[in-house]
Amino acid sequence: MKRSDHSIPVPGATLGAWWYLPEGPGPHPAIVMAHGFAAVKEMYLDRFAERFARAGFAVVVFDHRGFGASGGEPRQEADPVLQARDYRHVVTWLCAQPEVDRARIGIWGTSYSGGHVLQAAAVDRRVRCVVAQVPMVSGHAQTQRRVHPGRLRSMHALFDEERERLAAGQAPRLRAIIPAGDGGAAVYDAPEAVAFYSQGPVLAPGWRNEVTLSTVAHSIEYEPGAQVEYISPTPLLMIVASEDTITPTDLALATYQRALEPKKLVLLPGDHFVPYVQAFEAASGAALDWFAQHLLPHG
Repeated sequence: MKRSDHSIPVPGATLGAWWYLPEGPGPHPAIVMAHGFAAVKEMYLDRFAERFARAGFAVVVFDHRGFGASGGEPRQEADPVLQARDYRHVVTWLCAQPEVDRARIGIWGTSYSGGHVLQAAAVDRRVRCVVAQVPMVSGHAQTQRRVHPGRLRSMHALFDEERERLAAGQAPRLRAIIPAGDGGAAVYDAPEAVAFYSQGPVLAPGWRNEVTLSTVAHSIEYEPGAQVEYISPTPLLMIVASEDTITPTDLALATYQRALEPKKLVLLPGDHFVPYVQAFEAASGAALDWFAQHLLPHG
């Protein structure tokens, strides 16, 4: 196995990526990977990619546009529609690589990107296998859980004001991802989220604890679970955490119930972030088994 850095051109940006090639002659089955909300590939995705590559898969792990090693403006803005499309752009890039068997391409996403892969697999038949780990499935339902009804109106007023500011040419306003010590509002304040994102500067020194205010508005509008029935007959694995309050467990399970066969559910004990460290062996092993079953020549 060897890893190299690549820049993948996509409309409006270039995506900074790691490119893993396994030992042995190709063409190899391949997997596309990206991280969740405002996270970058150094935040534990190398562990997953290395495990997949050692099993014989070519793997590309990219940073979303506007984050990490990727280009794109505005910086620190997560537009889920563009991010889901970038998965498909990377599939197109993979199809042009001589080391890759274009008939055996899978996609893997986690958290916010867990929703992106549902969206991409529902419309792109080049995707032959999909793994959605602790996926975000409904921005509306998730917001209803996390935001008090009394705050919703003021939130939407703030988003409308931001749209008018941007239309007038002003710079995007930023919001902290986890509390920054200045008393300002943050996207997450749950202890498990604070613990995970606090590792950002350690694992990726260039990581920034901020997103644009428009990022928050985009997330409320995003409904990737609405198309889950359309994924079939592409094989779908959903890995769900039993005590997830970030992408609530019951919302993910209800989305899984609406998915058509072939499908499989793996339920991990713990919170939203356990797949990266505490339950890494179970999460990565389940994903690897699913990819092997559906992408390797003899399953």
